[in-house]
Amino acid sequence: MRALLKRNDPWKYVLFVRNESDFLDLSLSNNFPASAKATAGWQFSIFNYPFYSWEEQLYFPSLIKRSKIDLLHVPHFNVPLFCPCPFFVTIHDLILHHYPNQASITKRIAYRILMNHAVKHSAHIFAVSAFTANEITQTYGEDLGKKMTVTHEGVSERFRLSSEEEKNRIRTKYNLPSSFLLYIGASKEHKNIQTLIAAVPEGQTLLLITGGKEVKRLSRRSNVRILSNVDDDDLPILMSAARLYIQPSLYEGFGLPVLEAMACGTTVVASNRTSIPEITQGNAVLVEPTKEGLTEGIRGALSLSNDSVKAAEHARTFTWGKTAETVSKQYADFFTSHSY
Repeated sequence: MRALLKRNDPWKYVLFVRNESDFLDLSLSNNFPASAKATAGWQFSIFNYPFYSWEEQLYFPSLIKRSKIDLLHVPHFNVPLFCPCPFFVTIHDLILHHYPNQASITKRIAYRILMNHAVKHSAHIFAVSAFTANEITQTYGEDLGKKMTVTHEGVSERFRLSSEEEKNRIRTKYNLPSSFLLYIGASKEHKNIQTLIAAVPEGQTLLLITGGKEVKRLSRRSNVRILSNVDDDDLPILMSAARLYIQPSLYEGFGLPVLEAMACGTTVVASNRTSIPEITQGNAVLVEPTKEGLTEGIRGALSLSNDSVKAAEHARTFTWGKTAETVSKQYADFFTSHSY
């Protein structure tokens, strides 16, 4: 959204947010031009109901109608079933088709209904990877490819190589050894974290920055540390300070932390499944996401002379500016074809 608002496109945005602080976080962020509101044209509308709830489905359509917008872009699959205007949707993955992650039968049914509606009734679909685009067409019909565009995610400029002073500060702050392995993300079934824990060689410290109820189910070893609620500003420094960043996932629709770690100059060991080969393009150590595969990959990467500059340059080719340009073109095509 920041990248879209920086553009000088000839339409106005209405941003539906749950509270004013969401909007202020967006509009007052670093590198956000003060003239953006006047240039791009936007306003916000408060919609303080839980995401993925019946309240969202029941009350959001009337707010959309009152806003008098011509097009709604929903950045996930939770499009209102009775949306009163044409809509675009961004689909990140079909993970819940394969890994329901303890979701109840009711939630699984609701998810399937919403996803089916989102992809089949949208005016256009954005898929965050070619892998996800292929999943959508295989699951819901090849004809959807005619109205689908791949829009990769972007790496924020704050993910960069940190100074030794910054890295030493972060090690002291979190009481970390000079060398540690890092994973950042959820601990749901498809993330394969229990396998990663088992795969870490003796003598290596694994730091998991994760949270959620799934953490309680993990069987830990003495060389594994878990942190939750880490400051966002510390994440790039932690990535930069890590000896390796590891992404053992069985399924990823995109896998943004992989690119963020690469942008920080850190060697990445990752699963060779789903979207990860697509986004890494030979700039990471890819392995089978098994205990043996991960162990071998970690040991090999620890002795590897990593070309961090090449990997970082590759990661920085993924920008939100490119994403915004692709999305904006589809907006323009829609308005042109509908004679707005």
